Amino acid sequence: MASDQDLVVETVKDILSGFPPFVLTADRRWDRELWGVLAEAGLTGVGLPEEAGGSGGALADAVAIVRTLAAGAAAVPVAEQLLVAGPAVVAAGLHLPMPAEVMTFVVADDVVAHASDDGDGPGRFVLTGAAAGIPWAQQASHLAVLASGPAGPVLALVVAGNLDLADGANLAGEPRGSFSFDGEPATGALLTPAQAAGLRGRFALTRAVQLTAALEQVLAWTVQYAGERQQFGRPLGTFQAIQMELAEMAGEVTAVTALTDAAVQSLERGSADFVLAAAAAKVRAGAAVEVVARLAHQVHGAIGFTQEHTLHHLTRRLWSWRDEAGSELAWAPVLAAGLLADGPDGLWPALTRVL
Repeated sequence: MASDQDLVVETVKDILSGFPPFVLTADRRWDRELWGVLAEAGLTGVGLPEEAGGSGGALADAVAIVRTLAAGAAAVPVAEQLLVAGPAVVAAGLHLPMPAEVMTFVVADDVVAHASDDGDGPGRFVLTGAAAGIPWAQQASHLAVLASGPAGPVLALVVAGNLDLADGANLAGEPRGSFSFDGEPATGALLTPAQAAGLRGRFALTRAVQLTAALEQVLAWTVQYAGERQQFGRPLGTFQAIQMELAEMAGEVTAVTALTDAAVQSLERGSADFVLAAAAAKVRAGAAVEVVARLAHQVHGAIGFTQEHTLHHLTRRLWSWRDEAGSELAWAPVLAAGLLADGPDGLWPALTRVL
């Protein structure tokens, strides 16, 4: 019997069958129609509690949706909403916007949140500064901003419509805009440093989940192509050199999947080591991108570089997502420091606990 999660995945796949991936351009940055169908089906609120206005369901359901959409190169901001912004707003006790509206998340180290003195009561802030590289900024109606503040980190919820927007996009063409804050009012909540670190970890895990799904799909496409493409009278996949490349790709994907699944389970358990698990997943996923994308294009040959082929829809996202929410260079020191926190004698226990 199919589980509830299986049914959710099949529902998303059925919807995606009517929305093939397309080349993102300045005139068409996202799939508005696909977002509308997903929202109507309640899938843009999965994993968020019903009492807060979400659709209910578990974290694993939200992760399954994000994985399925990532593998399908869907141009919609579901990952940021289900895995970062939505849970962050709910955990902070802020009012959750309607799931049919786009809400995104940004780590904004250069944005400062000051408590408001306008007499509106606690939880009111004003924001100053600027934030760049905001995913889906052009489509968002609300921003969940992880800002700094005189008393510590602040999660601020901002209405995006009144902000000055600078347009931008990543290598895959996905919107990545910039906003300037000049005394912008916001509702918000003070966070502890551990809570702020957890949000950074959630964002990294979100990209790791997407990377994992895309890497798995690129591997599947490459194996299929090698089995179908004939060269010198036999399939490419029968040549030892190609078999070695496919095996190398499979090893990378298997390692990434294991670490990402472990990080998701760590988050589900509320483990104190979640940030380290997320760091490990993001570092390993980012490192795998270079190997898997390179070998996939090498096996596909010239056809894989054409715009008409499906491969670039995911490889360009792989190269983009690798650097977002913290690259390997950003997360490797965090992982190393955490694993070595208890000294040399604590390294092995830390490795077995986190990884």
